[in-house]
Amino acid sequence: MSSAKTSVSLLAILGALMAMTSIATDIYLPAMPVMEEKLGGDAELAITGFLLGFAIAQLLWGPISDRVGRKIPLFIGMVLFIIGSIGCALSTHMMEVVLWRIFQAVGACVGPMLSRAMIRDMYGATKAAQTMSTLMMIMAVAPIAGPFVGGGLLAVGTWQLIFWAMAIVGVMLFAALFFLPETLPKETRAPQSFLHTFGNYGNLLKNGRYMRYTLCVTAFYVAVYAFVSGSPAVYITHFGVPEQYFGLFFGINILGVTMVSALNRRLLRTYTLDVLIRRSLAVAATAAIVLAALSFTGIGGLWGVVAPMFFIFSTNGIIAACTNAAALSSVPTRMTGAAAALLGSLQYGSGVVSSALLALLSDGTPRAMSGIIVVVIVLSALSTIGAPHKPHKQSVEA
Repeated sequence: MSSAKTSVSLLAILGALMAMTSIATDIYLPAMPVMEEKLGGDAELAITGFLLGFAIAQLLWGPISDRVGRKIPLFIGMVLFIIGSIGCALSTHMMEVVLWRIFQAVGACVGPMLSRAMIRDMYGATKAAQTMSTLMMIMAVAPIAGPFVGGGLLAVGTWQLIFWAMAIVGVMLFAALFFLPETLPKETRAPQSFLHTFGNYGNLLKNGRYMRYTLCVTAFYVAVYAFVSGSPAVYITHFGVPEQYFGLFFGINILGVTMVSALNRRLLRTYTLDVLIRRSLAVAATAAIVLAALSFTGIGGLWGVVAPMFFIFSTNGIIAACTNAAALSSVPTRMTGAAAALLGSLQYGSGVVSSALLALLSDGTPRAMSGIIVVVIVLSALSTIGAPHKPHKQSVEA
């Protein structure tokens, strides 16, 4: 990994693996209305099912990766993702799609989770945050392109074509894994049995610093997934945005994340992780309050949602990278896989909470989505009040 070429290749593969969530969700968003029409049922359940499987399965893969290394779980996970994608494409009822999406998620979750663990294997807290910011710029291509690709596939074919495309992407990523190095050598793997390795979750729950950052990003991601799940209905159904242009409005937010991620690499040279987390959450909370005010009063129409969401979503370029790096640097190396798994499980499991709240509160307007976003972002901002970050002694950079 010494050459620049190899480093770029490593970042490209890790970025693609971190984008697995976007690959499996954003490309599917434009198809939700037509799938409900063709298959019956609620297409949002497919997102809920995916996020549920994504969240729970990580808790299995994390300790396994601490025991056997990172690459074996990655290969197995990619095979499961491919099979799940094919199953979705062949489904004839919405419930079949939901079940296959859960299966798909069991494999898809390995990519983002172990990408974070592999970065932690290689770097300390600040360098890890900078690397994650770089990866967020790379992976931003997926959510920008996803809705465009999904809308384009719908224009030339049926909704099934979207899931066939996911399967093809899975095959390509499976091949790329052969070029990925093993970042957890045998001598640094968890020496305990599998049973004891799973017991590390108890130690993580008692780790105050780790849980502080984990709960902070979890609350923020409830807001992120409230937007991801609710935006198709708000933009396409409520405001009448054509399906093929939905990706444009969604992509504006990802552009903001990309720019802020690039900025974050520079800011980390001057500011600590905690300062950046607190200030970015202050910006997000302010924008969320504006969003809620405009949504509940009806002022601004479509742009009354688009503009504040741009600022909220953009702060993810700092919040995700810094909270992940701070959390994982608070635990010893032998627990990194489990720590990344619990972090990812709660972070992406927040999408289940978002989908459930939207299903319960939605009234066909942006109000439910905006209300959820403002409440959880304010809670996330409040959670940053506390002691400054102190990395675990094994995680401090030389």
